[in-house]
Formats: sequence, structure tokens, C-alpha cells
Amino acid sequence: MRFVSWNVNGIRAIHKKGFTEIIRELGSDILLIQETKAQYEQIPEELLNLKDYSNFFVSAERKGYSGVAAFSKKTPKSVIEGFGIDEYDSEGRTIGLEFENFTIFNIYFPNGKSRTERLEYKMSFYYDFLDYLNVYRKKQKNIIICGDVNTAHKEIDLSRPKENEKTSGFLPKERKWIDDLLSDGFIDSLRLFNNSENIYTWWDLKTKARERNVGWRIDYFFVSESLRTNLSGAGVLNDIYGSDHCPVYIDINI
Repeated sequence: MRFVSWNVNGIRAIHKKGFTEIIRELGSDILLIQETKAQYEQIPEELLNLKDYSNFFVSAERKGYSGVAAFSKKTPKSVIEGFGIDEYDSEGRTIGLEFENFTIFNIYFPNGKSRTERLEYKMSFYYDFLDYLNVYRKKQKNIIICGDVNTAHKEIDLSRPKENEKTSGFLPKERKWIDDLLSDGFIDSLRLFNNSENIYTWWDLKTKARERNVGWRIDYFFVSESLRTNLSGAGVLNDIYGSDHCPVYIDINI
């Protein structure tokens, strides 16, 4: 099975750029998207009626903001909206699909760049989700986490690490959360297959950074250790356009 995750930076905007055709090109069994920026009634009808896919949406209370969605060829036995904390769930950042032998969480993690309060919110979200996850693992050990994490883990994961040491998205405490997640029994799937430099998933549109590949790797698939041997591939689809992010994927036998 191929799972693809993508921050589309507005589902209505990317629909106008041929999103339906891109979905066909991606050929994913499960497509997880972040930052839909739409309420359910604003989703283009064509995307609600995609052949072979069931669709699931979680929207923010605030219109035009945040939001996550999933398109799945395999029907989940249940869907988890949020993770039980109103201040996060109201922003529509989390959706989980439960299947018989695994669960996948699609998450649009907060951005902490705008002000101190949002950085504090981001850090609280990080660790409250980790607490939730550790309880949930008693129910299901096979877990996949994907989405826009809004943090580059190591120096190899962004073009200009020294210049960004004091920038949210590369702060020591943000990077430590990824360390903690990995220490808790998860794998950064891409690095299982590829330790190359210059692999990025987000580029600043204003400075045309993508043309120069001056970017950050902030989109991930984290997979529980129990699924290590199920993984057969992982990568970045940087030839797919339409957003300031590109899609990332895993191939997994599950």
C-alpha cells in the first residue's frame, strides 16, 4: 500500500490547479492532507465523489483556517476526530483512521513563528499529543503518524541551519520533541531509506525558494517500531506542484 501525506495550503485553491488529476497521478491507497482551510460545505463536490475513495474531513471552527482530511480506498472501521482536548480540536488539526491491524493519525501540527503564545501552544500540543499517543498504544501497537510537523529535525533537514537556530521550526525544544517521539518507539521513515542532504518538503513562495531548493523538511511519516519490517519505501515527491509543500509517501505492506 502507498500512503501519501501533503499540506495542500487550501483545498479549494489546489482544486483549481487540477487536484483531482494530481490525486490520480499520486495513485495512493490512502491520501492524507493538511491545511484544507475549508468547512465541509465548502469542499468542491468533485472531491466528495472521487471514484474508489471514501473521504473524511475535520474542519476548524474558524473559517478558512487549518483543517485536515483523508481519502482512503480501504474503509476504516472507525474515524477519530481530534484527541479530546478542546483548545486543539477546535482548530481541526487531527484525524485518525482506525483499521483492524493499524491506525494512522493525520496531523497538522501548529506553527510557532507568529508569536510567543503560539510557540507555547505548539509545544503544549506536541506533548499533549504524545501523552494521548502513549495511552492509545495500549489499544493498538501498529501506529503511523503523518503530516506537517512544522519542525525540521536535524541540520540536514533544512538549507540554512545556522541562520535558523533561533527560529521557530528549528528551536532545540521543538527538535527535542521529535527526539522524544523517536525514543518512544517510532521511526522517521524517510531516514530509514535515505540519509541524503537537500531533501526538503517546504519552500518559501515569496522568495521563490523552490527554484533554488532552499527549503525545510517539515513533513513526515513516523511509523511505530512494530511496523519497521513492513516498510518497503519512503520518499519525497518534489516534482508534484500546487502548494508551498510537496507530498511525502511511504510504501508499506499492511
